[in-house]
Amino acid sequence: MAELDRRHPEGPEPDGPLPHNREDFDVAAYVRRVRGGPCFVCAVVAGDPGYDFEQVVFEDDHHIAFLDRYPTLPGKVLVAPKAHVEHVVRDLDEEAYVRLMRTVRRVALAVEAVAPSERTYLLSLGSGQGNAHLHWHIAPLPPGTPYERQQFHALMTENGVIPWSRRQAADLAERLRAALGGPAGPPG
Repeated sequence: MAELDRRHPEGPEPDGPLPHNREDFDVAAYVRRVRGGPCFVCAVVAGDPGYDFEQVVFEDDHHIAFLDRYPTLPGKVLVAPKAHVEHVVRDLDEEAYVRLMRTVRRVALAVEAVAPSERTYLLSLGSGQGNAHLHWHIAPLPPGTPYERQQFHALMTENGVIPWSRRQAADLAERLRAALGGPAGPPG
């Protein structure tokens, strides 16, 4: 979907609180992509080269964690089960749910070690109508963000996304992998 291809300047990471040098986001094109394209999490799990901004930072037998292609906060990461499950409660037995939440916490601690944050937001989004594969968002809120730009405002792509390059994505992924102790992190 060419309408989603953005130009990512090869420059230093932007500094400062939100809006963090945000650029407009084409919500209509995004909706077309998630409703008409393949499952993005399954594509990342399969190693699809069209998902190169979604740098994998953690992987084990059951889960995968990767950078958000359209970050609204610096350091935003998604964590998902590798298996295509859709409902956060009904599709996981208790053991699988607890294992997933342990992984979310572990990755969130690594995100906090790499990206300054006054608070870390954890939430599961998605819909049977698009982005159906269960995934958790880990979003570190930069210190000093004005209250009016926190919470849902900070997370909504409608308020813009942070422009970044493949080099910046690779650098962030490398720092997160190091914080996690390597490609799969230390044993948990």
